Amino acid sequence: MSQSFLPKQIGQRLAELRKRRGFSQDDLAKNIKISRSSLAQIELGNRGVDILELQKLSQVLRFSLDHFMAKDFCIDDDQLMYADKKAEKLKERISEPTLNVYKFKNILLYILERCAGKPNVGETILSKLLYFSDFNYYELYEEHLTGAKYLKLPYGPIPQKLDAMIMQMMDAGQLQRVKTVYHHSPQTRYLPLQKANLTELKASEKETLDRVIEQMSDWSALAISNYAHKDVPWLATQEGEEISYELAFYRDAPFSVRNYADELEEK
Repeated sequence: MSQSFLPKQIGQRLAELRKRRGFSQDDLAKNIKISRSSLAQIELGNRGVDILELQKLSQVLRFSLDHFMAKDFCIDDDQLMYADKKAEKLKERISEPTLNVYKFKNILLYILERCAGKPNVGETILSKLLYFSDFNYYELYEEHLTGAKYLKLPYGPIPQKLDAMIMQMMDAGQLQRVKTVYHHSPQTRYLPLQKANLTELKASEKETLDRVIEQMSDWSALAISNYAHKDVPWLATQEGEEISYELAFYRDAPFSVRNYADELEEK
């Protein structure tokens, strides 16, 4: 989290929120699938809370992690009302991603147009650029960019069906695969053989892609992998499982790309 707090402070805040929301310790513990005694120890400050538990608590008690971890945290009716409205908005949103194959391929071509000439951009960096483009766009606009589903795998978030789509693009003469050596390690690179159709991208989509490319495309594979492994969607997902786009709304700086403070002031 962006601020560092003692377990006692976190426990006090959770206890206050629980009471304001009308939950007993037993009811809340059942909702987040821990024992009542464990919850009691958390509220007393005798037990820490991991990221998965805190995410579940924020969903059940309907609070913003940014607000909860703020130095000037307080609970008032305006804050609770804002959290309730946000929860309703989450329910209304269609969160199940549906892959748009044409858009995914077009975005892949665009990223490669911008980055294929950089010697560091191999498969590892390419998959992370796609991940951050998809999740940043969803956090900003609450809509899917490509609709690709990502799995938590040992080397980072990987789009499902990526290999199949790359093979299709190679067969269609859109991409060329190149095996090279970079810093004494084998590397697989892809070169675009045709241009992306920019008329298929909205201004907001291109802007999100450009920001991700400008921020991360010069990083090493190790640096971008380490960065991705500290992102909340990755941290809150079990190994081998699909990463939920909804977890993008629980990010903190420097990962969060949306200014929630400004939205709260407008309410």
